[in-house]
Amino acid sequence: MREQLEKLLAQGRDSALLRFGLGDACLKDNDAEQTVIHLAQATQQQTSYSAAWKLLGKALLQLGRLDEAQAAWTTGVTVAQQQGDLQAVKEMTVFLKRLQKQRQAAQ
Repeated sequence: MREQLEKLLAQGRDSALLRFGLGDACLKDNDAEQTVIHLAQATQQQTSYSAAWKLLGKALLQLGRLDEAQAAWTTGVTVAQQQGDLQAVKEMTVFLKRLQKQRQAAQ
């Protein structure tokens, strides 16, 4: 699937949905670096894409980029609230709380 999506991107069919799909495929391949690249593009192309913000935060967390993960999820919560995406709000709020607990435990 990832290869097919990469071909579409190479053909110039760039879109937030394509970037989200690529980011998701990369994350499933344990390629968090590429995930971040594609999801950052998805959120730039469509700032209201709450699912992209959620996945971006997950990838950043995998890379140990905690401040950036927190920022992605915080933005994602705001976006999801504006979109009425209550499930995404709940999920990202849980992620933010876990991150906060992780940071407190590390101190």
